[in-house]
Amino acid sequence: MKIHSVYIGGWFQRTMLQLSEVYDFLRGTEGIAKLSQKKMADYREALELEDLEYGVSGEEFLCFKSKFGIRVKIFEDGLITLRNEDVNSETLVKDIAKVQDYYENRLSPAINYLFSLGAPVPKELANIENVYPYFIVMDKATKDEMHALLEQTDRQKYFEFDNTNYDVLRGDKYYFINNKGKKIDEIERYIEEQIFIREFKGQMHRYLNIHRILWDRIDEVKAHKMVKGEEIVKFSTKLEAYAKTITLIDGRIKQMSTYLPTREKIAKEDKGLAEFLQISGYRYETLSDTLQYITYLWEMTKNYVQSAQKQFEGIKADVTSKSVASLTIVTTISAGAAIIGLLTSQTPTFTWSGLMYACALGILGWTASRVLRFVSNKQKYDVTDVEYEKNIK
Repeated sequence: MKIHSVYIGGWFQRTMLQLSEVYDFLRGTEGIAKLSQKKMADYREALELEDLEYGVSGEEFLCFKSKFGIRVKIFEDGLITLRNEDVNSETLVKDIAKVQDYYENRLSPAINYLFSLGAPVPKELANIENVYPYFIVMDKATKDEMHALLEQTDRQKYFEFDNTNYDVLRGDKYYFINNKGKKIDEIERYIEEQIFIREFKGQMHRYLNIHRILWDRIDEVKAHKMVKGEEIVKFSTKLEAYAKTITLIDGRIKQMSTYLPTREKIAKEDKGLAEFLQISGYRYETLSDTLQYITYLWEMTKNYVQSAQKQFEGIKADVTSKSVASLTIVTTISAGAAIIGLLTSQTPTFTWSGLMYACALGILGWTASRVLRFVSNKQKYDVTDVEYEKNIK
């Protein structure tokens, strides 16, 4: 048995416009405005580039090699694959770590900086730790040898299938692929589709979990049957932050629907993937169904936070109205006292008693205003809502 290569990869929504920007960045041409040219040069130097190419294979892509023996391929839809060909069974763990280190500490920081302008990535997504699928491609391996490698890594088999071109044994994070003498390009196409499908599914799962978290946080705000006036701004600020996150993620979800049909069409036209698609071609359809479900679910989440915001805006308007009414009473009393004083007095002259009277009126008005504001802040207001049973039996 000989281990031929190790692959890792990932996917995040991109377009051909952004692929062109990556290509310009790698060639060292003038980059995106407002980005530091020095930083871009430093990131490019860290990649240790060799043999940069641009091509089309169903989709536009660029490909380059590094001096570390790692080959990188980036597609217009955002799919990225990295291949390390300098591997063997004795140093497999180190060889995997080498290609992962290149991605995490060299390529990923460069790509992130290149696309650091524009709509931000929600913090709920920015800090997620990636778990890569590792694809180990070998030549002339027996099933016993493949199972032995699985025992050394995942220890748990998810599925196994035989193909006229290659055999696949999959654990949780590891895919062991035995090449039966066919072109490595066909195996690479299989790996690319697996990475895309896995990453697409993984993103939807993250959005589902974030929906649960945000829904519960909105529930926590709305769970207060009564709120004090001084708490309204705090709760309104929280809801505004949740609404911003929901809007950003909603945009990411809507982007996803544009990529799946293209990937499915290219895969089904690829003769090298025919046998694979006979087994798992339905996954494109299920991914589409799941995406539609997530889209509807996120629409519910957006409506839910908007309804909560409207509730607190109504409470805030009520508090403001009562405060204005109270201040109007104080102002009216002060103005009335001043008018009475003018009507019952002689020609106005400056006296110390008059000054003290004016000061007393001012202090009285200020004190009344502070008392009314304190009462308003401590007064509790109803947060009306319809209660539902969360656990469906």
